[in-house]
Amino acid sequence: MESLCIVGNGGVSTCQAFTRLDTTRVGFRPRAQLGFGCFVRERYKYGNLVIARSGRSEVGNSKDGNFAVENEKEEKRGGLILGPERDSSGSIIGFNLIPPSGDGEVLESHEDATTGGTEEAEDIEGVEKVQTGVTYNIVFVTSEAAPYSKTGGLGDVCGSLPIVLAARGHRVMVVSPRYLHGSPADKNFAGASELDCHIKVYCFGGEQEVAFFHEYREGVDWVFVDHPSYHRPGNPYGDSRGAFGDNQFRFALLCHAACEAPLVLPLGGYTYGEKCLFLVNDWHAGLVPVLLASKYRPYGVYKDARTILVIHNLAHQGVEPAATYTNLGLPSEWYGALGWVFPTWARTHALDTGEAVNLLKGAIVTVDRILTVSKGYAWEITTVEGGYGLHELLSSRRSVLNGITNGIDIYEWNPSSDKHIASNYSVDDLSGKVQCKIALQKELGLPIKPDCPLIGFIGRLDYQKGIDLIRWATPELLEDDVQFVMLGSGDPLYEDWMRATESTYKDKFRGWVGFNIPISHKITAGADILLMPSRFEPCGLNQLYAMRYGTVPVVHGTGGLRDTVQAFDPYSKGGLGEGTGWIFSPLSKESMLAALRVAIMTYRDHKSSWEGIMKRGMVKDSTWENAAVHYEQVFEWAFIDPPYIN
Repeated sequence: MESLCIVGNGGVSTCQAFTRLDTTRVGFRPRAQLGFGCFVRERYKYGNLVIARSGRSEVGNSKDGNFAVENEKEEKRGGLILGPERDSSGSIIGFNLIPPSGDGEVLESHEDATTGGTEEAEDIEGVEKVQTGVTYNIVFVTSEAAPYSKTGGLGDVCGSLPIVLAARGHRVMVVSPRYLHGSPADKNFAGASELDCHIKVYCFGGEQEVAFFHEYREGVDWVFVDHPSYHRPGNPYGDSRGAFGDNQFRFALLCHAACEAPLVLPLGGYTYGEKCLFLVNDWHAGLVPVLLASKYRPYGVYKDARTILVIHNLAHQGVEPAATYTNLGLPSEWYGALGWVFPTWARTHALDTGEAVNLLKGAIVTVDRILTVSKGYAWEITTVEGGYGLHELLSSRRSVLNGITNGIDIYEWNPSSDKHIASNYSVDDLSGKVQCKIALQKELGLPIKPDCPLIGFIGRLDYQKGIDLIRWATPELLEDDVQFVMLGSGDPLYEDWMRATESTYKDKFRGWVGFNIPISHKITAGADILLMPSRFEPCGLNQLYAMRYGTVPVVHGTGGLRDTVQAFDPYSKGGLGEGTGWIFSPLSKESMLAALRVAIMTYRDHKSSWEGIMKRGMVKDSTWENAAVHYEQVFEWAFIDPPYIN
């Protein structure tokens, strides 16, 4: 039996509750009712506390393998971590001393538990973060992952979050198709090498053979499913003529291959095995939890695995005619999990029964937990307006539904080091931002007017993004002394409108049809205001990029926009003000113009308030590290209960 000696100002306490040394690292979260509150409070006076092996000379006197808690300044090497030991009911019955992974690591600090509720991890300047205590074998299944493939936020999430989770100690695999479009984008897969593993899966009336490619990068196993159906011009979902007609086949194949990958691929010499945590993203991966429940668990395979569905956009659900169910490779008795009936008004003719299969519905029915990419969107999808026909089903699973706001890549989007912008700047020195504005005006051929409010828009030109509102409001908005720059592509109607408006307002409007990464960075840095009048926005990333660059967002109060932008209030905090932008509602031209005019007036007449808004946005924590902590909490919840099948 080991003992623990705790040294504080109040004296020395010894604990004999340690029965074993475990090799699994866990974080130390002190609880006041266990008698550690006083030591947590002393951290604020004397620094962090670490658990140190007291047999070493620098710790002090110790006998019989006892351990001592000392001040961080006196001991930074050879620390042990103190973690709770629980019985089957979850009650704490003791503590374990756990050796860290390397020298020099100290214990992560936490708020005192006496305040009640769930404690949040606190970062202390100069202290290295301790990795998460419980690690998982995580398998992301996704139709796109940056930089290999990307059409929107889904690619950003599945390209960044896995790297952060791997850095926190988890073993992470990302399974995605190996798209070859015959374009320069194909070079993204150049670092992936083919694995000596070809498998056959049964679906669509026969055996389909797929191969696997693999690249180990930034601690993550990037696995690409290779099949001729992924080799064609266009984007992952379609080309200039519309969506590919065989998308159901292409993504069903991805799901079958993703279920086999943890079992058959010896990555780094070891397979991931059956006790995996599958993160399935949108409808393209929605067949994974159905396959686990119907084809694997009945035979004892994946009985300890868990699945989490991440909904990035509920509007896309993978709906196909009911007759295609037999193609999916599922037992016939599982039709009810995917079966879907369109309402009468949505049917094409009087004899149409409206029967279909819905892959996203199948995932909602069978997964263990459900996540969306913001808290606001988690609520919206349970409403008639935002649920796209699935609101009742999602409401029935509200107890396992959570929202976690996406993070951003703070290295790619960093105004102090961005290589795409004319002048770097930071929250401590904003002088470079006006230089970015002047450079943008020069490049786009606009009059160089540093004091003229410059409004920007970056995004798809479609109905969801509220482009129709911008179109109706532009003539009235441009009556004022402002400049407006738009970047995007999509509906040809809006692309033609942008070109026509540029010809009409040569000194005030520029429309860049298409998407260009350097230009998007230049607009984000050079604009004063970013406009986002989206009808719905599950999370939104452009407003997060804008705030990091000191560009003030004006957004419609929906989904992730309402969650991430705090409305400006000039009278709070004794007149110092708070907030990071403007939120307008309802979604109307008049409401949007009113918010823009207040923002423009503040920019012109209240420079100190405007600078405060800029700085508060720039220091806002939108990192993936922050989001990863919340993901880990959901991982823990997923493993509390048995696998969900209903």
